[in-house]
Amino acid sequence: MNRPVTVTAPNPGWMVRGFAALLVLVGLPMAAGGLWLLFLGGSWYYALAGAGLLAAAALLWRGRHLGAWTFWIVLAGTVAWTAWESGLDYWRWVPRLGLMVALGLVLALLLPRLDRPPRRRAVPVLAGSLAAVFVAAFALAFLPHGARQPGQVPAPGGLAQVPAAPGAQPKDAPAPGDWAAWGRDNAGTRFSPLAQITADNVGDLRRAWVFRTGDIPERNWGAETTPLKVGDRLYLCTARSQVIALDAATGEEQWRFDPGVDDASIPYTAACRGVAYYEVPAADTAASAAPACRRRIVSGTLDARLLALDADTGLPCADFGDNGQVDITVGMGDTPPGYVSITSAPTIVRGVVVTGHQVLDGQMRWAPSGVIQGYDAVTGRLRWAWDMLHPERDGAPPGPGEEYARGTPNMWTTAAGDEALGLVYLPMGNSAADYWSGLRTDIENAYSSALVALDVDTGRPRWHFQTVRMDVWDYDLGSQPTLVDLPTANGSVPAVILPSKQGDIYVLDRRTGRSLFEVEERPAPTGGVEPERRARTQPHSLYATLAQPELTERDMWGLTPLDQLACRINFRRASYKGLYTPPTADRHFIEYTGYNGGSDWGSVAVDPSRGVIVANYNDMPNYNILVPREEADRRGWAPREEARGGSLSETSAEGAGDPQAGTPYAIDVNAGWRMPVTGLLCKEPPYGGIRAIELTTGRTLWDRPFGEARANGPFGIRSGLPLDIGTPNNGGPAVTAGGLVFIAAATDGLVRAIDIRTGKTVWKDVLPAGGQATPMVYEAGGRQYVAIVAGGHHFMETPVGDYVIAYALPR
Repeated sequence: MNRPVTVTAPNPGWMVRGFAALLVLVGLPMAAGGLWLLFLGGSWYYALAGAGLLAAAALLWRGRHLGAWTFWIVLAGTVAWTAWESGLDYWRWVPRLGLMVALGLVLALLLPRLDRPPRRRAVPVLAGSLAAVFVAAFALAFLPHGARQPGQVPAPGGLAQVPAAPGAQPKDAPAPGDWAAWGRDNAGTRFSPLAQITADNVGDLRRAWVFRTGDIPERNWGAETTPLKVGDRLYLCTARSQVIALDAATGEEQWRFDPGVDDASIPYTAACRGVAYYEVPAADTAASAAPACRRRIVSGTLDARLLALDADTGLPCADFGDNGQVDITVGMGDTPPGYVSITSAPTIVRGVVVTGHQVLDGQMRWAPSGVIQGYDAVTGRLRWAWDMLHPERDGAPPGPGEEYARGTPNMWTTAAGDEALGLVYLPMGNSAADYWSGLRTDIENAYSSALVALDVDTGRPRWHFQTVRMDVWDYDLGSQPTLVDLPTANGSVPAVILPSKQGDIYVLDRRTGRSLFEVEERPAPTGGVEPERRARTQPHSLYATLAQPELTERDMWGLTPLDQLACRINFRRASYKGLYTPPTADRHFIEYTGYNGGSDWGSVAVDPSRGVIVANYNDMPNYNILVPREEADRRGWAPREEARGGSLSETSAEGAGDPQAGTPYAIDVNAGWRMPVTGLLCKEPPYGGIRAIELTTGRTLWDRPFGEARANGPFGIRSGLPLDIGTPNNGGPAVTAGGLVFIAAATDGLVRAIDIRTGKTVWKDVLPAGGQATPMVYEAGGRQYVAIVAGGHHFMETPVGDYVIAYALPR
C-alpha cells in the first residue's frame, strides 16, 4: 500500500518575510495613492506598480520565486516608464528608480532562500549588476546637471564690447578702488574695474582678515549687508542697525554707533542691506554755516529713523534733523513696532536722500503708508514726500489732522539714481494685503509693481512702467534697477535694466520709460476669488527672461516614489493655470515662479566692458491658499501687534498664516512647497541658477544650476555632499574687470568665484555662517580685496553669524 506524498511548503525565513513586509509598506500607499492620482487625471504608473509590489510581497511571503519575477517585471516597467516620462534628465530618475533599485539589490541577495534558488553564479552577477547601477547613479550626481544653455560659452574677447559709461553719475562715480554705494555706484552696476584677481590666480585667494560685529539676533536673523568702501575705510550696518567703520586693509574697528534699536522693532527679518555715503560739496562747506561733518554716512534703522554720522568719527551730524536723526514715520499715523523699517540703503542724488521703507507684509489692508520721502542730505529737512493718493499736496507733508495715505505701495528695496538727469528710479512694491485687491484704488493699481522715475528736485513722477497688473502674487519689484548706456544702431541710449520676480528682464529708455525691446501682451488666467479684477493680459519681455517652462505633474519630485506621489497628488488637487494663476480659497493655488523670484533684492550685475549681465535666480513654486476670515479668526491669525505679544512672524515663513486684516481672506503660503516628512521640495532640481546674458541682445551666453546640496538634505539633515543641485539663493553677484563673478547667496554656505567667460566655478571657500548678502570688491594698500558678510538667514535656514570676511591674494 502506497503512502500519500506530503509536499511541504518552503520556509522562507524571517529575512524574506521581512522584505515582503517592506514591499507591503511601499506597495500599499503606492497603490492607494496611485488610484487617487488616477482619479485626479494623473499618471497610471503608481497604481499599477503598487499593485505589482503587493502581488510580489504576497508570493515572497510564501517563499515563491514567482514573487521575485513579479518584482523584476515591476522594476523593468519602472525603468521603461521613467525613460518615457523623463528622457535623460538625471534628477527625474532619482525618485523614480532609486528606491526600486535598492529594493532589487536586497532581493537579489535573498534569492537563494526561495523555493527555486537560482544558479550559484546568478546571485553575485545580479547583485553586482544592481550594486554597480546604484554606485554609478550616485557618482553621476556629482557631475553638473540641468544646464539649460550648454555650449553657448563666449570665447575670450568674443563678448559684445560696450564701453564703460560714467555719464550715468558723473558727479558721484566712485574711485576705481572704492565701493561707494550699495550697488557700488548709484547706477547699481555691482561692477569693479579692479583686475588684480583673475581666473588664473584666484585659486590663491585667502582670507586676509575676519571681523565679528557682535550683533546676532536670537530670532529672524538675516543681516543681508553689503559694506561700502570709501578712502581707507569700510562702512557697514549690522542686523539691528548698528553702524561700524573698519580699517579696509586690516579689518580693525575704527568706530561704532549703536542707535539702540529694540528687538520689538525687528520686522520679518533683522536686515540692514547697506548704508549710503555723502560728501558735502566744497562750495557748501565754505559757506558761513558750514555743516557739522562734511563726509557722512547715512543709514536707516529698523525702527524707522534716518541717521547721519560723521564718516571720520561716527558721531551724529548735529545739523542733520534732530542731532543727527530723522523720524520718517512723522505723518504716517499709527505705526506699531516693526511695521515700518528701513532695511535697504538710501539713495542720494543731487543732495537729496531718497528713502522708502519696508511695511510689514500680510498684516492688514490699512497698514502704514508706502510714501517715498526725500530729505536734504545736509540738514535732514524734508524736501518732498511722494504720497501717490494725495498729488494735491505737491510733495508737502500732511497738515494738521491728516496723514499719508495708508496701505499704498511702498519701496522696500534700493533705488537707482541718475545725477545728470536728476531722476531716481523706484522699484515699487504692492499695496498692503498682497493677495487680495478688492479695496485698491486706480492710482494704487497703476503704480503697484512698477518702476517709477521720480524727479529728485520736486518729488513728482516723470514716468512709470508696470510689470504686473493687479498684482495679487507678491510680485513686487525687489531688485535694484541698473543704469547703463546701451549701444544701438542709432547711437548710445541711456537705459535702465529692470529685473523682476517673475523672471522677465526689461530694458527701458531711462529718460522716458519706453521699452527698448519688444514687450508682448499675453492672455492671463482668469477666475479665483476676484474674477472681475483679474487682468485679461499681462506684459512679457521678449528681451530676456529667467522664467522656466510651466510646471507639469512630471516636474514633481521627492526622495522616493512615495513622496513624489504625494507631491503629484497635491499638484493635481491644486489650481494651476501657469504664471499668474488667480488666488483661490476652495483649494490651493500654485504660484510659479514663487514670491522669492526670479530676481529678488540681490539684483543683477553688469560688466560694461564685456557687455554682460550676470543674474542669479530662484526656481521654486509656492503652494498657497486663501483662508476665509472666519476660519482665520478661528485659527487665531491676527495682526502682529494683537497676536502673541507681537511675535507672529518669529518662526514661520513670510506669508505662512498672514492675517491680511481688513480683507475677506488671510493667506497661507508654503513658501518652498515642501513635503512635511522629508522636508524636500516638491519640484525637481535645480531650485536656483545663475546666467550670463549678452547686454545688447538679451541672448543667453551660459546658464547653470547654482548651489550645492552640501548643507541640505532630507529630514533637515545636512548631507555634506558637493552635488551641484542648484539651491534657493538670496543675495546677488559682483563682477570685476578681472573677468570674475563673486557670489555667495546660495544655501550651501559657500562664497565662489565664477569665470564670466565660461560659467565655471574657479574658486570657493566655506563660510562660517550663511552668505545671504552681496559681496563687494575694493582696493587698499595696493591689494584687491573681496568682502562678504556672513550673517545667515532664518528664512533660508542657514546658520546665524556676525562675520565680515575679506579675501586677498598673498602679499
